[in-house]
Amino acid sequence: MSAETYLNHPTFGLLFRVCMANDSQELFATLYAQRLFFLVKSVPPDGVAFEPLGRADARLLLENRMRMLRRAGQYSEYDRLQKTYKQTFQ
Repeated sequence: MSAETYLNHPTFGLLFRVCMANDSQELFATLYAQRLFFLVKSVPPDGVAFEPLGRADARLLLENRMRMLRRAGQYSEYDRLQKTYKQTFQ
């Protein structure tokens, strides 16, 4: 079973989920270039809203999520995000 999540953006095509931001928001990036980032918010009923994020803001959001996971002792998820972080931002 794959834990990968994809979403189709109306203009930029296929996006993949980088990480959860909170209960109703997730960080997504364009699948191929991984240069455009979006904060995707759940909008009732059954809708989503795309908020574009700059690279620096996306990096900060991912760093904060990794910090939270490390503090919570969720090391498998932390390791996965650390790998994504290195591939995307370094």
